[in-house]
Amino acid sequence: MSDPTQHQGGRSLSGLTTLDDWLDEEGTREDVAVLAVKKVIAAQLVVQMREQNITKAELARRMHTSRSQIDRVLDPSSDVNVGTLSRAAGIVGRKVRLELI
Repeated sequence: MSDPTQHQGGRSLSGLTTLDDWLDEEGTREDVAVLAVKKVIAAQLVVQMREQNITKAELARRMHTSRSQIDRVLDPSSDVNVGTLSRAAGIVGRKVRLELI
């Protein structure tokens, strides 16, 4: 049986008290935060599209782009720029707000 206080790399996790501590230890905190934001934005776009009966094909038509580009916009693991997200949000009647905190 494996020791739950040991990380895969063999380091002890017993001194880490939060997920943030662990992400800092792994050096992945920023990547995880960015992915989380992208997932939230993609989910919000999908909700608005469903509420307004906008298909991916229709969103692509309104954005003057391809359906495959819409798939990338809605895929949190892809690199999509803020301008593209903002255009998609505008079509569903929303805005993207970024702020430094």
